[in-house]
Amino acid sequence: MDQAEGSTQGAAHSVPMCYRHPDRETGVRCTRCERPICPACMISASVGFQCPECVRGGSGTGHAPEASAPRTIAGGTMTADPRLLTKLLIGINVAVFLAQQAIGDTVTEHFELIGRAQYSLFGPLQGVAEGQYYRLVTAMFLHSPTNFTHILFNMLSLWWIGGPLEAALGRARYISLYLVSGLAGSALTYLLASPVEPSLGASGAIFGLFGATGVLMRRLNYDLRPLVGLLVINLIITFYPGFNIAWQAHIGGLVAGVAVGYAMVHAPREKRTLVQYGACAVVLVAVVVLTLIRTAQLT
Repeated sequence: MDQAEGSTQGAAHSVPMCYRHPDRETGVRCTRCERPICPACMISASVGFQCPECVRGGSGTGHAPEASAPRTIAGGTMTADPRLLTKLLIGINVAVFLAQQAIGDTVTEHFELIGRAQYSLFGPLQGVAEGQYYRLVTAMFLHSPTNFTHILFNMLSLWWIGGPLEAALGRARYISLYLVSGLAGSALTYLLASPVEPSLGASGAIFGLFGATGVLMRRLNYDLRPLVGLLVINLIITFYPGFNIAWQAHIGGLVAGVAVGYAMVHAPREKRTLVQYGACAVVLVAVVVLTLIRTAQLT
């Protein structure tokens, strides 16, 4: 008797699984058919969210099915492979890492983030302050060639966090978030770190994905405790003296990710695109301002 009641109570409190992705838990249901749907299947409607099948079947307002193309929660286009960009980003990072291994320090020294320094006693000054602004971008795809755990943990984090976020936002919004967060991390590192101390890694962009994922989970009323716990562990590692991590990149990426992520999932439907990409533009302006301030200081 007690066992039966316990089983019934457990079943009643269990989280339903998405009807299109049986391996994904969700607390959201389609407002039309009431079937459970995950973030990848949520299509924003005037009230709540609908599933792709209901949208394809017509909105019930007299419009043809083609008039309501399936969209993600952020308004992005639904795709057959919702993790394509995440796979490409991982592939680029791994390819660059292999190039570092094959060619040597030349690749790292030419593309890592450094403010203003000489790589040899009589060599020329190099760095962002010398007009090599491309380093703010290229450093995001480099990793320590002597530390395999550096790229391993970053790529695992990118797969675990980036994949579901890409599915929820759509490709264009996802890559915008990734690049803007990475640039924000690079800019803050350039501003606050020693100009002769090199920095590299995808961590700034990945922390941006962490921030945006937290905003999305809050929007969907998911339990934030696992994500918060993971983020706290990462921040402890970030500030631990023995790891020599560029904390500026992590904080810059995280703040940008939260700001852009909030715009992505909370933008009003009628002005969605303007608000979302406007937020990206604001962060990019901040990146430019910080970069110009630091360049003026160093030159």
